[in-house]
Amino acid sequence: MSKLDRTDQHILRVLQADGRISNLELAEKVGLSPSATLRRVAALETGGVIAGYRAVLDPGKQGVGFVAYITVGLSEHTKRSQEAFERAMSQASEVRECHNITGAVEYLLRVEVADLVRYKKFHTDILGALPQVATIQTYVVMGSPKDERA
Repeated sequence: MSKLDRTDQHILRVLQADGRISNLELAEKVGLSPSATLRRVAALETGGVIAGYRAVLDPGKQGVGFVAYITVGLSEHTKRSQEAFERAMSQASEVRECHNITGAVEYLLRVEVADLVRYKKFHTDILGALPQVATIQTYVVMGSPKDERA
């Protein structure tokens, strides 16, 4: 897609705040006709700028009371080792995000579980059981004053 203009950027900001807004309301907020707004949103979707829409869930209402970011260093720096680790993380329901990063370690995970007991079980039985894992460092989330991961 070509460069986004101010109107496209405005549309994206409004949709990020409320992905269920009607086209009529969106048109009013961005100052376009409904048909022009619909064309722009369709172009943003077709161009891949808008990759999809999703529901934002409340972790607490799903029984999640413990969130942590974990850095993981691998014992071997090979493609096979990375692929095995990534497969294991894709199968672990506790892992909500897995990022291959640069720096002193290879991965950053976001883990969400019910409580510390469940985290210890994940840490021991899943991460600790993987032969590729050399180091694990946990950062417990105490609060999230800003979180735009919708």
